[in-house]
Amino acid sequence: MSDLVIETTGLRKEFRSVRGELRVAVQSLDLAVPAGGVHGFLGPNGSGKTTTIRMLLGLARPTRGTMRLFGQPVPHRLPQVIGRVGAVVESPKFSPNFSGRRNLQLLAGAIGAPPARVDAAIETVRLAGREKDRYKAYSLGMKQRLAIAATLLKDPDLLILDEPTNGLDPAGIREIRETIRDLGASGVTVLLSSHILAEVQQVCTSATIIGNGKLLASGTVDELLGSGTSYRVLVPDPSAAAQALIGAGFAPASINGELHVDAEQPADITRALGEAGIWLTELTPLRADLEAYFLQLTEPEELGHDTTEVVA
Repeated sequence: MSDLVIETTGLRKEFRSVRGELRVAVQSLDLAVPAGGVHGFLGPNGSGKTTTIRMLLGLARPTRGTMRLFGQPVPHRLPQVIGRVGAVVESPKFSPNFSGRRNLQLLAGAIGAPPARVDAAIETVRLAGREKDRYKAYSLGMKQRLAIAATLLKDPDLLILDEPTNGLDPAGIREIRETIRDLGASGVTVLLSSHILAEVQQVCTSATIIGNGKLLASGTVDELLGSGTSYRVLVPDPSAAAQALIGAGFAPASINGELHVDAEQPADITRALGEAGIWLTELTPLRADLEAYFLQLTEPEELGHDTTEVVA
């Protein structure tokens, strides 16, 4: 049996525009989401993320290709696995005059979830202490956390979140990020659709990047970013330092008047410059950046044809 929670092969979604033109929202997408942890589903707005999610959940029908959830073909066997899936794709409808707890209690009763799940969900999304407040008094971030709590009532093995931090202030983003990190650590597989790369890099263990509905890259975050480390080198004479580093086998790059050098160990840079009689002013490691990698991959896609993402 496959250890993939989500698997698509050759997935394609076509639709007709209002002018009758054929448009492609998703094309030949092979998506593989392993069990456990947080998997980022990344792409610019309009790249096909929501359309893909809606097809997985049976809310849209693919033009061609295959999809599997927990090894089961969907949508044919979706009823057999949907109980293991929680999803926040659109803003759920809660009663504004009821408390957060009461809203969850009503939902739990409707799906036959035990009352203890309400308390557990409130704790998981960090709403304890505010669960008795009316929903209409909640901030946008609290409303989003309550939406996640609602999906946790059936104790899902897979949680799908589509742009969960859209419209949130920095505090709300941090709260959602911490909730997602906790869920991934607890054993739930989280598929996180987003275009906010700085946030994603802090919580994701693996990621798939798409553009114009096509797969651009996939793997663990470490695999995508590579294992090498780059350093910013500040010295009184950058030109002389560059020549010394080249002579030592490095390939320094001049970026905004600074030298950037890839090296296995910072001591290798220090030694090469010291032997040339050049003393460092500063040597700073530069963290590999998922956002820069994302932009590098998607910039050519942005220059290509425009693909409109559909949500129906």
